[in-house]
Amino acid sequence: MKRHIRPYGDTTGDGMIQTSFTLPVPHGPRADGAALQLANKMGMDPAMVVHSKPIGPDFTFFVVYGSVKHIVDMDEIRVVEREYPLLSPSEVNSTVKKSLRRKMVIVGGCIGTDAHTVGIDAILNIKGFAGEKGLEYYRELRVVNLGAQVSVPDLVKRSRAEKADAVLISQVVTQRDAHIHNTQEMSAAFREAMGDKRPLLIAGGPRFDPLMAGELGVDRVFGRGTTPGEVASFLVHALGNKTLGQKTGAGV
Repeated sequence: MKRHIRPYGDTTGDGMIQTSFTLPVPHGPRADGAALQLANKMGMDPAMVVHSKPIGPDFTFFVVYGSVKHIVDMDEIRVVEREYPLLSPSEVNSTVKKSLRRKMVIVGGCIGTDAHTVGIDAILNIKGFAGEKGLEYYRELRVVNLGAQVSVPDLVKRSRAEKADAVLISQVVTQRDAHIHNTQEMSAAFREAMGDKRPLLIAGGPRFDPLMAGELGVDRVFGRGTTPGEVASFLVHALGNKTLGQKTGAGV
């Protein structure tokens, strides 16, 4: 793979990109002019408005196509890459049964005032997501889905009562960084209540950056598009390391 790359449109390395946005201006020539001005200030030169459509009387949606001179340096990219293999449900079940010799207990829910359960349900409910069954489908996983608007004290209390191996929380509401504050409050509560014996803590949501795990105080952050199989495979990987760490005195 090359270190330095440019966007590809019509020919290799021509720098052509397409972007879309909405401006609070009525549809018409002045609106197109405003879109071109914005595109130029974004570094697109030349730029063309290839599509514009009114959204009510006072807004216009645009698609703009143009060239940029920016170069992507692949060596400067910092992301979280999956360091564990994806396992099938049968492989997850057999590994859990062999290593834990009991069912793995997973407690999940949406904390704070967040009532958007679509994300946590996609991972936990048997119907699953993206063609994959949810964690309830796995024979060796026992799933406790607490649903929406779960308080942090109640989450800690229920997790202790269930002897949870892992806690999954979902956050969709992001106003005033509520997802960050709620997750930090949650991780701090588990550390205070359970110390090193706390369960694995996993946060997920469309606005989370996977690089934020340390800042949030959790073991893993999953972003948009995460599938149940990815989460199940991570649980097996992380709990296996945790079990080994407890035997050798090391951490996860």
